Amino acid sequence: MVKLRLKRCGRKQRAVYRIVAIDVRSRREGRDLRKVGFYDPINNQTHLNVPAILYFLEKGAQPTGTVHDILKKAGVFTELSLNQTKFN
Repeated sequence: MVKLRLKRCGRKQRAVYRIVAIDVRSRREGRDLRKVGFYDPINNQTHLNVPAILYFLEKGAQPTGTVHDILKKAGVFTELSLNQTKFN
C-alpha cells in the first residue's frame, strides 16, 4: 500500500518536509517512490505537484493526517472530485 506522507529534511530545529509517495512498510527516511511536494512549517510555505498527487490518490494512495490537512488547505480534493466527475 502506498501512502502520501512527510519526509523530514533540513537542519536541527529548522525542519522542512518533503511530501512523498512511499510504501507503508518503509521508514520515514526510507526510499520514496516519488517526491510530490514540499512543506515548510516555519515560513508556512507549500509547493505541490498537483498532477502527481492526483495520480497517486486515484490509484488508491492514502494521505496521512498532516498531509491530508495540507492537501485540503490547498484545494487538491476539490480537483480530485472534479476529475472523477469529468471521466464518468
